[in-house]
Amino acid sequence: MPPAISSPGESRRDRNEAAQFAADLERFGPRSSGPPVSLREARRYCRRLTRRHYENFTVAGLFLPRRLRRHFCHVYAWCRWADDLSDEVSRTEVAKELLDWWRFELEACYQGRPRHPVLIALQETVREFQIPITPFLDLLAAFRQDQEVSRYETMESLLNYCRYSANPVGHLVLYMGRCHTPSRVRYADSVCTGLQLANFWQDVAEDYRRGRIYIPLSVRLRAGYDETMFGRGEFNPAFRRMMEGLAAEAAAFLRGGEPLVRMMPRDLQIPVLLFIRGGLAILGALKAVDYDVWHRRPRLSRWNKAALAAKACWSVWSGRLPEVPS
Repeated sequence: MPPAISSPGESRRDRNEAAQFAADLERFGPRSSGPPVSLREARRYCRRLTRRHYENFTVAGLFLPRRLRRHFCHVYAWCRWADDLSDEVSRTEVAKELLDWWRFELEACYQGRPRHPVLIALQETVREFQIPITPFLDLLAAFRQDQEVSRYETMESLLNYCRYSANPVGHLVLYMGRCHTPSRVRYADSVCTGLQLANFWQDVAEDYRRGRIYIPLSVRLRAGYDETMFGRGEFNPAFRRMMEGLAAEAAAFLRGGEPLVRMMPRDLQIPVLLFIRGGLAILGALKAVDYDVWHRRPRLSRWNKAALAAKACWSVWSGRLPEVPS
């Protein structure tokens, strides 16, 4: 039986964020009866929420063009709420009900009658960039799947999950960049899937504490690493080999999406390149701890992030970017 979500290793910051979310849910959730806030107040709320979780809003966010920062905050705030509704609620049935409510609020936004502060702000972004509802619905499908599926049989089934949990984020970025085309979507999907896989392999221990194993059963059986070993948090040669292969596959997805950088508008090239190189750096940090994610979560230091940013800026300014295949 996996450990409970509220584990002894839970940080004070995690508890504070959970308490803040509970307060926000009480204020703006399904039982809220107050009048809708103004667009100005909604924008401010999304900005505060983004800043509160700024470590998740990666260093790439620092290089977003000014014209898009407000809109990225709106999209991030919507995703943050969906994620918290899925992860911070202890009972599965309650989480499902709240995700259904969040879908209802999303549909109300698209019907021109938003009520929640995040949806009031998001409506502005949706209208400005003519974003269809599909990417948001796909993300909600993934959050709901997290309530129903905690194990994956094959890599194919996990990649199908990534199609809903990660790839829509890339589509949203393309819409906000006014450059959503089939060729860009293909590369963006590769980047987003690679980032999602890198995140999974970085968070094996945390996900297991939440009752989830994203490493497919077929991969575990081939490596000779069974679920009893997960229960013990056992690091052994089989686990190392397994993680090394998984990291290589994630890196292949990230590198496969590199041509997207040159295809993006100039002011979005640095953020996109940073997303790719940040994912590769996480995989490098995974290797640096010898793939032992049971005892140490791979992280990037401030120095690592600063170096990544400097190199990305140089690559874009000097024009040293991957070529787009003809």
